Amino acid sequence: MNEGFRFTCLFLIFTVFFGVQTFRTQAQSTHVFTEGLAIQNQHRYGREVIFTDQVAFQLANGAFENPTENGKVSSDSEDTWQVVRTDDSGRFRGRLRAGYLYLTYESTKKQTALLRMSGASMCYVNGVPRGGDIYGDGWLYLPVPLEKGKNEILARFTGLWSGISAELILDASPVLLKTADATLPDIVLGQPGNDRLIGAVVVVNATSKTITDGKMEVILNGTVATSSLPSIPPMSIRKVGFDINAASVSAKGEYNATLNLHLGNKKADSQQITLFGREATEHYKQTFISEIDGSVQYYGVAPQVGGSKAGSALFLSVHGAGVEGIGQARAYKPKTWGTLVAPTNRRPRGFNWEDWGRIDAMEVLAIAEEKFRPNPSKIYLTGHSMGGHGTWYLGATFAGKWAAIAPCAGYPTLMGYGSADGKIPEETDHPTEKLLLRASNPSNVIQLAKNYTAAGVYIHHGDSDRVVSVDYARQMRQILGEFHPDFSYYEYPGGSHWFGDESVDWKPLFDYFEWHETPHDTVVHRVEFSTANTAVSSQSRWVHILQQTEPLNYSRVNLLRNVKSRSISGSTENIQHLGLETSSFATGAEITLSLDNQPEITWKNDGSGMLYLKNSEGKWEISEVPNLSDKGTVRNGTFKEPFNNRMVYVYGTSGNKAENEWAYNKARFDAEMWYYRGNGAVDIVSDREFDLVKHGDRGIIIYGNADTNRAWRTLLTASPIQVSRNRIQLGSDVMDGADLGAYFMVPRADNPSLGVAVISGTGLAGLHAANANQYFAGGSGFPDYVIFTADLPINGVDAIKATGFYQNDWSLPAVK
Repeated sequence: MNEGFRFTCLFLIFTVFFGVQTFRTQAQSTHVFTEGLAIQNQHRYGREVIFTDQVAFQLANGAFENPTENGKVSSDSEDTWQVVRTDDSGRFRGRLRAGYLYLTYESTKKQTALLRMSGASMCYVNGVPRGGDIYGDGWLYLPVPLEKGKNEILARFTGLWSGISAELILDASPVLLKTADATLPDIVLGQPGNDRLIGAVVVVNATSKTITDGKMEVILNGTVATSSLPSIPPMSIRKVGFDINAASVSAKGEYNATLNLHLGNKKADSQQITLFGREATEHYKQTFISEIDGSVQYYGVAPQVGGSKAGSALFLSVHGAGVEGIGQARAYKPKTWGTLVAPTNRRPRGFNWEDWGRIDAMEVLAIAEEKFRPNPSKIYLTGHSMGGHGTWYLGATFAGKWAAIAPCAGYPTLMGYGSADGKIPEETDHPTEKLLLRASNPSNVIQLAKNYTAAGVYIHHGDSDRVVSVDYARQMRQILGEFHPDFSYYEYPGGSHWFGDESVDWKPLFDYFEWHETPHDTVVHRVEFSTANTAVSSQSRWVHILQQTEPLNYSRVNLLRNVKSRSISGSTENIQHLGLETSSFATGAEITLSLDNQPEITWKNDGSGMLYLKNSEGKWEISEVPNLSDKGTVRNGTFKEPFNNRMVYVYGTSGNKAENEWAYNKARFDAEMWYYRGNGAVDIVSDREFDLVKHGDRGIIIYGNADTNRAWRTLLTASPIQVSRNRIQLGSDVMDGADLGAYFMVPRADNPSLGVAVISGTGLAGLHAANANQYFAGGSGFPDYVIFTADLPINGVDAIKATGFYQNDWSLPAVK
């Protein structure tokens, strides 16, 4: 609801009809839904491909019937649709779990509206999937087309239903700014670069045409900065970045800036934002352009007392669910011996510090290392709650990066702890589901626990925590107690989940940090290291796991280096290519290798700094550098990997009307979900607009199949998986039918580090079955490829026709 609307609230005319309140101003009317039908226990989503959802199944197959009071979704359901009404706060509430809310609106004409629905994980508007505001933030406005007559909204809610509010804003401007979800920097007085700060707000395009000529004018303290905006597709939203010139700001305080959105020579909208001038001694926010997607992100800073000094310590603190990065930073008093930075995980809940949350954390760490120039041996990691999990996860994943880690009130694995995204399921004996779950192996820090020996560990937990049980801390204390020579453990007596800033800013914890430094690799002679994905984590000290034998299974080394005897010995597991740094040995020295109880290998150190080894049919031999185009440390697969590299969504336009509509609607839905979950921004282009050169340095996401998307010929001719109408070919295996769907990725043939992800199907049922997904949920596992039938939402694993991981040369695995 914009500020102009709030200002004119005294002049509202109120009517109620069909369960809808109507408020009118001179410019617009707002219809607030007050009555609907709700049903529970209709779906179950976890962090994997398999899910249960009878409604999604019916929608995919065109069999969904309009709900009626006391009616059922299916004959075997025990739950029925029941009338629900909003309470005094204007929200639909009730102790309903895992269900749907059905709303209708009678429009007197065909028109465009803005849908503001708060509290739903996603929704269908007249059958078209749209993004959701699952955490009830209230700033998601989606342009939607309304038909004359009855319009239907079907909202999916999860967990314990805390409430949904819904309204349609009519007669709004066709293009407008929304500033409630702004990403903005602080103006740090005296800091270089204040003339080129960056921020971001949302632009709503409620027209039928792509915006290509947008510009943002920012007026701050009399200084103007103008930026060209990226394209914004029709009937969609996009968070756009813009320049801010704050060079004229020289005093602490609040500063209002005017944003003017121009389309060509016309001003489309104008809004205000507030920026803050901060002293360099205060906690502050810093924005940056993320390499994940080119969007504007920020991190919080608790500056070092007296100003940052090169060679001091650097603390990376990762926040809990619902906490902002700047809020995390402000929980810490500034330290005399280092600077603390708090990344955002892309959102207050974000990705559980996995997937793109992991990349965000390490991206901020790299920026902070360049900005503050800390001592590389004094980098520390800590976090609270979800950030406690993030500490366990990042600490195990990037072994050797941290001098010490300190999880506070944290849980080790997503498998053991649920959230609104659902849990990763427990282990299973079903061979297909085992393959699916293998994609989540990097999330299981219990299997990576030996990596913690690379750093000191301080566990901090309240003994009366009812949100994250202290049993998780005790579990990790027991695990570490079996092998770790240097960890400390403290249960805060009577401590709840949050018992004040001491929940994180705990003096003994920072004292423990100060006692620890990362030893130089030259003095660390034993390395025990594990990884489940070499493109995520491949190195500890002087050991590099360059390629796995079985992708996404655990690869392990336990190696001992003896410089005096010029030898390296030990054991390996699930490794195809291994790299060993040899700079500790004298050039010309003969090095003896003894691996896995095999005959010794002798190698003369040529001074290159690295020895490459290949496991050939179970036998180690000296080799060359692995082929960079193969699976390895840069590109190792899983369907989600192409989303890491400034992805561009390419929707098909060469199909029939229904196929083309599906492709655009699905691409837009994914863009809306990426924006909401990841504070992100995505380029959406048609297959006609896709250009191999222009998009040469991007991860590509294809929507459609060989018959409906022209970019298929350009990118996927050599793919071992081919999808067309009524047929999927998986190598020599052919599957026929119009009800097949597929998620898969292949490498870009023109680039050794990038990939193409494909959301596809053989017909409308298969395509629509791909609408319901969890691939933007943190830690969710999707193998390299999954092919399924449209009855996946009701038949689960039995609907999976094929799934798995490519071999290292990107070929399909041999049929066993």
